[in-house]
Parts: sequence; C-alpha cells; structure tokens
Amino acid sequence: MKRTTDTLARLVSEALTAAQAQGALPPAGDIEIVIEKPAQSEFGDFSTSTPLKLARVMRMAPLEIGRRIAAAMPKDSIIGKVSVAPPGFVNFTLNQGWLQDQVNVIRTEGDSYGRIDAGKHEKVQVEFVSVNPTGPLHVGHTRGAVIGSTLATVLEAAGFDVQREYYVNDGGAQMKVFYETLYVRVMQAAGQDMPLPEPSYPGEYLKELGEKLFAGHGQALVSRPKEEVIRSLAPEALKLTLENIKQDLGDLGVRYDKWFSEQSLLDTGQFDEAMKVLADRGFIVERDGATWFASTLLGEDKDNVVIRSGEGGPTYFGTDIAYHYNKFHKRQFKRVINVLGADHHGHVSRMKAVVKAIGYDPENLTVILNQLVNFKQGEETVRFSKRKGVIISVHELIEEVGADACRYMFLSRSPDSQMDFDLDLAKKQSSENPVYYVQYAHARLCSVLRTAEERSITFADGDVSLLTHPRESELIRELIELPDVVYRSALRLEPHHLPHFAAGLAHALQRFYEECRVVSNEAADLPVTKARLKLVDASRIALVRTLSLMGMTAPERM
Repeated sequence: MKRTTDTLARLVSEALTAAQAQGALPPAGDIEIVIEKPAQSEFGDFSTSTPLKLARVMRMAPLEIGRRIAAAMPKDSIIGKVSVAPPGFVNFTLNQGWLQDQVNVIRTEGDSYGRIDAGKHEKVQVEFVSVNPTGPLHVGHTRGAVIGSTLATVLEAAGFDVQREYYVNDGGAQMKVFYETLYVRVMQAAGQDMPLPEPSYPGEYLKELGEKLFAGHGQALVSRPKEEVIRSLAPEALKLTLENIKQDLGDLGVRYDKWFSEQSLLDTGQFDEAMKVLADRGFIVERDGATWFASTLLGEDKDNVVIRSGEGGPTYFGTDIAYHYNKFHKRQFKRVINVLGADHHGHVSRMKAVVKAIGYDPENLTVILNQLVNFKQGEETVRFSKRKGVIISVHELIEEVGADACRYMFLSRSPDSQMDFDLDLAKKQSSENPVYYVQYAHARLCSVLRTAEERSITFADGDVSLLTHPRESELIRELIELPDVVYRSALRLEPHHLPHFAAGLAHALQRFYEECRVVSNEAADLPVTKARLKLVDASRIALVRTLSLMGMTAPERM
C-alpha cells in the first residue's frame, strides 16, 4: 500500500503544476509539499500549508493560492472532498468508498502490509550495544539493544538494505584488565592465595568463569607462566563471554548479521591503513612520544591520541577510527548509524570529524544517544546491586517482566529522553499496562475470528461498502496510518512512533467493539457480519505487523 500522505502530496503537486500551466498561479520554483493531519478533525483527514509557503514568492494571498490549487486538483478515488481554510490551508477528506476498499487492500498485502520503498535499497549499517565482552549485559544496555534492533527492522520495512552489527571490543585495554583478572581467578580456583590486580573486574562473573576454566584445564595451569596461561585461555574465555551476551540478546529478541572483531582491524593491517590515510591528508601529528589525530584542524577543541607513547598501543578512539574507515571505505555503507549510551556524548563530534578527514560526508554518520533509565518499583527507584532479589542483568530483567514488556517500554519514549521503567506496571495484566493492552487487542481479534470459524462463517465475499458506521470508518483511518508510521520511524530514526500507533489502534478497536457487534446471531445481519469480519482480519494483520516491527510477539490467547 502506498502512503496516503505520499499520494496526496503527488496530487497537490499535479494541481499546482496544472494551475501554473493555465496561468492561474505564477511560477514558484521547486517546493516541498508536506501533508499533515489538521489540528481539528472537522477540517478533514489531511491538510497542506503549501499556500502559506508560496505566498511570498507568488506575491498573492495564501487563501487565494489555496483556492486555485483546490480548483485544479485532479480527480482521484482517494479524495472525497477538498476545502480551503484561513489563513491558507487546503484540507482533504478521504473518499468513503476508497477508505472502505483499503480493508481489502490490507488483507491482500498480508504480511507485507506497511512495507514501503523509501530507502531505495540504500546500504545502511546499524551498530548497537557493542559492550566490552567482559561480563554479562547490564540492564543499562537494554534500551540501546531494543532501540537499535527496532531501528534496523523498521529501516528494512522502509526499503533500506540493512546490516545489524555488534562491534566486539576484543583488542583494547579493557580486555587486558579482563584477562589479568581472569588469570587471578583461575589461580584462586586452583587454591592459590592471590589478590586481584589493580585495576580489575571484581564481579562474580569472572570468579565463576575462572572456576569453570580451571575445572576444564586442571592443575597443570598453575605451573605455566602467566602470559602463556592467559594466551591459552583467552580465546575460550572470550567465546564463553560472547555466548553469554548472545544468549541474553537472543532472549530479548535481538539478532545480528555480523559480530565484528576490533582485534581484526589490527591483525589485518586496516588500523595502519586508516592511520596512513589520515597522515596523507595531514591529520596525523607526532607529539610527546604519542601519535595524535589533529582534530583541531576540523574545528574540534583539542587533538586526540590514537597511539599511546611507548608500548601503549592504539587507543579506543584510534581503533574506532579504523572501524569507521572499514565501514565507509571498505564495506561502502552509504549511511552508518551508531546507537550508544549517553556517556558517549563527547565522542560524537570527534567521530564526525574523523569521517570528514577520511573523505566522507559526516552527515552520513548518525549517532543516537539513548539516555539513562530509572527503574521504579512502586514509588521507589530500584538501585542495582548484588543484593538478592535486585535486578542487575538483562537476563534478570527479562525473567522479571518478560522480553515483550522490555521492548515496548523502552520503545515508548524517544531515545534522547530520560525515562522511568515501572517494573510493577510492566507485569500488570490489565488495561493499565500498555503492553498487555496492545497484545490483548490482538488476542481479542483472534478470538472473534475463531468464533466465526466455529460458526462456519466464511467472509471472503464480505462487502466492505457496508462498513458505514463512524467507528468502522475511524478504525480504518487508523489502519491506513501504518505505512506513514513506518516512514516516519525510519526516515527520522524515531522508533517510538510504533508503540504510539499500536496503542492508538488498540484504542480504536475498543471503541469499535463497544458500538459494533461483529458476529451477530441474526441471519439478516450476516452481510454486515462478513464485512466486519474482514475489518477485524485487516486489523489483526496491521497489529501483527506493528508488533513484529517492534520485535514483540502477537499472542492469540490471553
């Protein structure tokens, strides 16, 4: 199905061109025609303020421009009525017959409903989570995982060629601390009285991992040199840690197309290649024994170290430069989207400077910073700690409230806004819980369709022109919004439009049920029953698609 706003914009453009060709309006050059919903529903279903934009260049009153555009509007089945309102709006009311027929269109499109071709198969990479593989995922990583995975899905639905990627930081200083700590934990498991190094990862995860590795390799580890033990255990430790992370993300409904190793940038020489490109362009300087990226040449406040002095090796920022060189130059992504935590705020401008320095448009790098989440239970904010019963990991959060609730709640607010996650509300089985409310709406649709099946009512021949009740029309108007919701979510990178649409659709369904009996016991009502069953089925398709785009399940019984 085409976007309703896209069709109306095309018709307004044709009307403008026709009016100009007839001499009713003067030339005005190119203008973007935007179709929006009017603030007050009595003005119609959609509206455009194009006359207001044209008033200055055309030297005419916007109301008169609107009248002349309205007079030149081509005939089309989508339009029922065109009107003009001060100070210069052209308003559109959708044709009732066209609106009714969209029920059939949605049912025909089925699982592909909501797909659009705005992306034109443009190659896009979405990188998200990318937490150091030094232990289980903390709840603080959940929001980025949900936002990143949903963005990737909705971008695909909008026609982009998307790759989901996890950047495995397996070559940096944090991994050195991880392996040093692991060595001590292995020795402690062997009975050695050895203190943790400074710095270290003191948590339970490495203690348990050390015990597991010692049990698998035995006492022979004790007599071997420390470097040899670390070298032999590192691949297995990394593999086990990543498996743990993959399991948690999988339970959350998150999948990746590629797990990209930071170490591979060093092993394949791509780090050196990226540094040479920057050096050849005059952006590398040697100072104080270290190698610096000359960020100040591109407007940054300070230069940044990319290779530490002595044997320090590449910095995190240095390998990140090579990683983005790989993204843009080696793999030729047209657009790169990084979903990071709010603590990466200072990293954004310097990475855009890097993209410019290696010869690409910095506007093609988008960094989404997801803000902090406060978890609440009742009136109290939950403080994460090791105390029993307090959630500290993604795994525990999923066990507590379920993956669907996690996804819906995290998607319900824009990434750049802080949010409160109400643990009690997420578990409630009532209409107060928006997750339950939306999923129950789907289960109820399935229940209605089961009732029809039990009564042997088939509705393929249902006549949608019988859908004349105001609540039926209201519901169809909600259904046809999905392609535009996909467009807004993908092009603006704002996945929070999806749960808002789902909640609005569930509310429209509730109002529909209150005033329109679907399966009637009266034989005389059979034609209306069949038409309404078609509407129910179209609603089911739209709701399943929306839940799927959010990475959620659509239960048929609740």
